[in-house]
Amino acid sequence: MADPELCLESGGYDADSFVDPPDQDLICTICQGVLRCPVRAPCHHIFCKKCILQWLKRQETCPCCRKPINHNLILVMYKLSKSIGRLKIKCKNEIRGCRATFPLAEQYCHSLACVFELVGCPYRGCRAQLLRRDLETHARHCEHWRRPCHMGCGALVSHGTWTQHNCYQQLRLQHEAQRQSHRAVAIALQRKMRRMQKAMAHMKEQIALICESLEVMDEQQEQEEEGSNSERSNSRSSSF
Repeated sequence: MADPELCLESGGYDADSFVDPPDQDLICTICQGVLRCPVRAPCHHIFCKKCILQWLKRQETCPCCRKPINHNLILVMYKLSKSIGRLKIKCKNEIRGCRATFPLAEQYCHSLACVFELVGCPYRGCRAQLLRRDLETHARHCEHWRRPCHMGCGALVSHGTWTQHNCYQQLRLQHEAQRQSHRAVAIALQRKMRRMQKAMAHMKEQIALICESLEVMDEQQEQEEEGSNSERSNSRSSSF
């Protein structure tokens, strides 16, 4: 008998969702649901892939016959999975009024178009949950409704501001904001240029001082060389 706690964690399909009662051979022994991604163990018993992998984390034996199971020898049954995908199911929104039936494999596509599907309002700030069929009506009156002005001024308008919206005023405000922004950038650049000019002037002063120092050093060196030359000449004369 399967562990009830493990059954709650597993993921077989709910048998009550099918139009016709599924064959007992398609029921997972672990979760008691219709096989989802069926796999066959070496002992030939079939389970949902997720169910048996969770089971083997706790004990490495078959839940039906208790024989040891090597998880590397578990085989996915693709043909059986396709057969289950062709079984007809009822829409999960049946309780809300949907009477559609379709193959299990088309469940996701149907949920994207089902008018009885619960969806959230697309406008930021609105937390309303409503049927897809009511979404358009709700969107026309939602207080969080926002969209760009159709005249192309770029403003986001709402139900409350739509009647008072004036594109000329909006563009004028945008122009003024851009002008202020450009002015701030220009002032910042001017300040930066003044700082650079001061730095360059300081560097020129430093270079001039270095050049003067070098000239003085050159003059001193020349004087020392002249002095040493004259001393050599005097010593030669005295020797004669």
